[in-house]
Amino acid sequence: MIAPASANASRRDAEAYQERILPAVSRTFALTIPQLNPRLRTVIANAYLLCRIADTIEDEQSLGGDVKQQFHDRFTRVVGSTEDPASFARDLAPLLRGNTLAAERDLVAHTPDVIEVTDGFNLAQRESLARCIRIMCTGMPSFERRASTAGLADMREMDRYCYYVAGIVGQTLTDLFCEYSPRIAEKREAMAALDVSFGQGLQMTNILKDFWEDRERGVCWLPHDLFARAGVELQNIRRGNVPDAFGKAYAQLIGIAHSHLRNALDYTLLIPEKEAGIRRFCLIAVGLAMRTLASILAKPDFTAGAQVKVSRQVVKKIVIVTRLFSGYSRVLQSWFTRMADGLPLQALATDWGGLLPDPRLAWPRSDRCGPAQALTFK
Repeated sequence: MIAPASANASRRDAEAYQERILPAVSRTFALTIPQLNPRLRTVIANAYLLCRIADTIEDEQSLGGDVKQQFHDRFTRVVGSTEDPASFARDLAPLLRGNTLAAERDLVAHTPDVIEVTDGFNLAQRESLARCIRIMCTGMPSFERRASTAGLADMREMDRYCYYVAGIVGQTLTDLFCEYSPRIAEKREAMAALDVSFGQGLQMTNILKDFWEDRERGVCWLPHDLFARAGVELQNIRRGNVPDAFGKAYAQLIGIAHSHLRNALDYTLLIPEKEAGIRRFCLIAVGLAMRTLASILAKPDFTAGAQVKVSRQVVKKIVIVTRLFSGYSRVLQSWFTRMADGLPLQALATDWGGLLPDPRLAWPRSDRCGPAQALTFK
């Protein structure tokens, strides 16, 4: 039996590993997570690393679909405390020889350290993390297995995909924020109506930015029917030969992502003003996404994500604004309005019954979308 002092030292070492590996696997979260209170920082960093392990399984191109699913199932059991994390890591890490980055391979090899941190959380936190990974490791592979350059069938399918890879993360953040603060928990119902949309706004921004890189690996997460109505077949798009109709359809998706990010701002402003760290955590992500959408809109002929990536100078400005004004909701609303200037705005669907496999979902009506025309979701 491990002595208490040894157990505490082991956990401190595991938490130190989390802090070291985070900047190596995500520059964005390495920027946002340190904004949080130390107690909350540890659990949200752990949540991100668990999701990163799940993503690493799915992203490894040398693994077949059946093998990936086996490891997704095993990882779900690892996080649910019914399988040994060391044996999972020993079996998976040596197989990550394809496109997996060295830092991601190191993370997988250190799965026992990540799980040691997970095991130190309270029951509510552990259950929330286990649910997140269970849903992600079930839904994400179902889309990856049938992905192609033709895109997803329609916007409903894009919404489903975004839920499995990001919306569930939004729900998990709500759980962790509410567990952390009774005052935040008073806003749970309102936050739960926005958290999936928050996640989708960030994910859609990434999808729009990474279109060409995704295409190189044979996948596309855009809705086929939206482009087909514009006379564009996604599988036929080539760099240097992109029709104007493609850009017009792309602008519609920018408008939808913009609407989701408006919900993300509303979500953030539900957080009490005194919780400046949580607000900054959310606001930096929202600000980066908004500026990325603006970059994409300004350069419709971009052929690589790096061409529309937010500059370091812009990142610094966003960090400064959130540091100075995180407690001033009206200032933040004005800041968002300035960032939104010139961006298209597309109303979100209002009838989401049965769309997603989660009873907590009650997607809000987007009454803030002004005169924009609503898409038809069939």
